[in-house]
Amino acid sequence: MLRIENLTKTYGEKKAVDDLTLHIMPGEIYGFIGHNGAGKTTTLKCCTGILKFDSGEIYIDGKSIKDDPLACKKEIAYIPDNPDLYDYMSGIKYLNFVCDIFGVPSAERKEKINRYAEAFEIKKDLGEAIQSYSHGMKQKLAVISALVHSPKLIILDEPFVGLDPKSAFTLKQIMREICEGGGAIFFSTHVLDVAEKLCDKIAIIKEGRLIRSGTMEEVKGDSSLESVFLELEG
Repeated sequence: MLRIENLTKTYGEKKAVDDLTLHIMPGEIYGFIGHNGAGKTTTLKCCTGILKFDSGEIYIDGKSIKDDPLACKKEIAYIPDNPDLYDYMSGIKYLNFVCDIFGVPSAERKEKINRYAEAFEIKKDLGEAIQSYSHGMKQKLAVISALVHSPKLIILDEPFVGLDPKSAFTLKQIMREICEGGGAIFFSTHVLDVAEKLCDKIAIIKEGRLIRSGTMEEVKGDSSLESVFLELEG
């Protein structure tokens, strides 16, 4: 579903991502962890086509993000760590705007918007301007906007920040349902206990370089993910 091959991205003389290779298969929830500045967000933005990169390749469902970015973007959804929404729009107008971009049919969009708005308990607020939303409400709206076109791959940067416990639980359920349906999830997080319980595979990045990856059992063995992470980061 997502193949990152020898990805390198520099800012000036600093290598933010250094020869990174990862493969995320259909049905997998793949966690991406590392300290602040390790290269996680840069990697995710390269995968979505937001950032150009210096060398390597990124393939989404077999298509190159370099050579065919539009086809790739039709297959994915991206939720940044700080949702940048159109504050002058109402929630429902924003969701319909996203549905228009992805060509979601009227009946399908109505069903999905209703279903996800109820799941995240935001349906009554969709008529209000986004500028009146709290951070948590904006995060919920961003999540819903990422789900309405049924993407094959969802890329999330710290998705649980700002969500209340119930909404975080709902999101984890939806992530698992998407993977059970053949989709894939690639997300960064600092919440290691969530990653340990939720992820099928995990990758740890340090100073732009991959230092360990594999199934949760392969990465942590008999230890906790937190202890392994702290040891590797040490």
